[in-house]
Amino acid sequence: MFLSRSPQLPTPEQALKGRPEPAFGVPERHTVLGNPLLGPYPEGLETADFGLGCFWGAERKFWQLPGVWTTLVGYQGGCTPHPTYDETCSGLTGHTEVVRVVYDPAEISYERLLKVFWESHDPTQGFRQGNDVGTQYRSAVYTHSPEQTATAKASREAYQKVLTASGHSTITTEILPADGLPFYPAEAYHQQYLDKNPAGYCGIGGTGVSCPIGVAPAPDPEQK
Repeated sequence: MFLSRSPQLPTPEQALKGRPEPAFGVPERHTVLGNPLLGPYPEGLETADFGLGCFWGAERKFWQLPGVWTTLVGYQGGCTPHPTYDETCSGLTGHTEVVRVVYDPAEISYERLLKVFWESHDPTQGFRQGNDVGTQYRSAVYTHSPEQTATAKASREAYQKVLTASGHSTITTEILPADGLPFYPAEAYHQQYLDKNPAGYCGIGGTGVSCPIGVAPAPDPEQK
């Protein structure tokens, strides 16, 4: 499956079995923001999970935003419990690379996070982002409330309109409840990778099309 020309998600029966406990530890604090990665988080903060390609560059997009309290990267959306990076990259866990964003909704809205998400990658590419190919690079939003789900789906619809008007194809982003799709933190060296390695690889790149979410209603391309 890993060597096939077109990546495919494994079935639960095909997926690696994983393990009952993590195979590695995670640093206590964010190297830029200084706050705990795994909590406890202050009361009133909310969580958002985004998959937009290689999580090294994706994480930096979010830790730079005012109102974001902490970020961490990991694996989500698959079948294998407590996967490793190598296992995820094999295509046999079903996970995609995800950034978990813990934010203060009084300072930054979920809509603003979605705008950064959409504009920081190409959500029409299926199991790839640019030259990065594999199921682990697929676009995804895993939501933590019915309100997040509704907002994320509305934003996908709005962004599709402007993408279509700009000649782009159909968005392939999956939007699913995080409940039942555990987030597994990645290895220590992946956390805040581009802070530790400023000249490191960053494959993040958007379509160049502005997302209207949080700015103005999406224009209808059929109206003149």
